[in-house]
Amino acid sequence: MTDVSETGFKSVTRVAAARERLLDVATPHERTDRLPVANADGRMLAGAVSAERAVPHYARAAMDGYAVCARDTFGASDRSPTVLREADEEVADGEAVRVHTGSALPPGADAVVMVEQTERVPVGEGTDVEVFDALAEGENVGPVGEDVDAGQALYEAGHRLRPSDLGLLRSTGVRGVEVYERPTVGVVPTGEELVERDPGPGEVVETNALTVSRYVEAWGGRATYRDVVTDDREALRAAIERDLTKDVVVTTGGSSVGARDLIPEVVDDLGEVLVHGVALKPGHPCALGVVRETPVVMLPGYPVACIVNAVQFLRPLLKHVGHLPHVPHPTREATLARKVRSEPGVRTFVRVEVDQGDEGEDGLRATPTRASGSGVLSSVALADGWVVVPESREGMPEGETVSVEDWEYRP
Repeated sequence: MTDVSETGFKSVTRVAAARERLLDVATPHERTDRLPVANADGRMLAGAVSAERAVPHYARAAMDGYAVCARDTFGASDRSPTVLREADEEVADGEAVRVHTGSALPPGADAVVMVEQTERVPVGEGTDVEVFDALAEGENVGPVGEDVDAGQALYEAGHRLRPSDLGLLRSTGVRGVEVYERPTVGVVPTGEELVERDPGPGEVVETNALTVSRYVEAWGGRATYRDVVTDDREALRAAIERDLTKDVVVTTGGSSVGARDLIPEVVDDLGEVLVHGVALKPGHPCALGVVRETPVVMLPGYPVACIVNAVQFLRPLLKHVGHLPHVPHPTREATLARKVRSEPGVRTFVRVEVDQGDEGEDGLRATPTRASGSGVLSSVALADGWVVVPESREGMPEGETVSVEDWEYRP
């Protein structure tokens, strides 16, 4: 715990501990959907899937050439070719049928001689095929199930389907799959100063809940973006109770300790506030709670603080309740162009722009954005990532090699 009494909080909780408390009260849902394979990209399998049919489901030529009976080519060589009669559809003793790569092996054939090892010779009204290579049974033939056997296990429950998986499933005769439903999230913007458009003096256009609802969709959830709720206890209480049918409730604004910051009190009255105040910058006025087994994430009203906390708490919560993979954000190394300051015991997220650097410099350069306040939305929207300064550090010096995290990454 870190003393931040000057900010209105007597103490705050470190990020890892806060996240752990939140996940401890969240239970993964068990609802499933049956989807056509074509509509299942990115969804998480709720059960194992096996092949309905073999691939290929027929013996096929692996080369352009002639389908033959292997025993008819015994002893064939460049000096002493075997002569076979060209046929049209079936291979009888002493016959050969022209085939192309991937075509079905004709009845009676058990091998394919490459076209390079043959020569067609017109004879009367027909054609003979001289074969210059002795073949073994099955040579140059793709057998049934060469790729996948019928009944073969393909994927286990918990596998997230990719485009290549959909192709394999369809090729093996699988038409539909059982997947976990996307986790549902009620996103509730709060604040009497918020308006939808054309703000007057003292009014602010609502952006936080819009941004968060789109993040929910990008992270694999289903967001219900609610109308603005004013700073009134009964109105806030009704808004939270309305969305307790969701897997998660998220509010934006009103999470600090001011006179109009009512959300934590309302949640504590309905259920329990687990954390109020996090050792994180920007964005320590975040609260986490639970009401009737539904997790509630109370995000700060400043846009940057809202986004930082959403990434740190809402994203892993969605992954947990929705059976979604916990994919780390991608990072890239860069050299810090200016020193950054941070408070010991507080995890700090420094927004940076990344470029190639000046001529003669090796690698990428990360420059902290000039505008760094938690209310400056453009500092996030125009940044290329952020550098995380851990609680154990008191800033980072210019020239240090840092990892720039892309929080906008969509797994």
